[in-house]
Amino acid sequence: MWRSFFLAIGISLIILGVECLGVEKVSLIFHDDPPPPTSPFDTEAKVGPQKVLTPPGWAPWSLMSTGAVVCLYSFTIPLRVQGK
Repeated sequence: MWRSFFLAIGISLIILGVECLGVEKVSLIFHDDPPPPTSPFDTEAKVGPQKVLTPPGWAPWSLMSTGAVVCLYSFTIPLRVQGK
């Protein structure tokens, strides 16, 4: 069970690192509860505040390398449990 847990964490970190390598910035848009329409022709969605996240240059490489180390660690767990 521990091996699959650490393997999943490692693969998730590698995927997140590759995603950070491919994007310049991420925009998070928060939607507020829609107020009642003022006219029957008002169909535009109301957009709330927006937050922009820009990953630093070191983030993709450290996420991918940490994920690789965690994946390698997950392969050695059965050896540690058996006492070899």
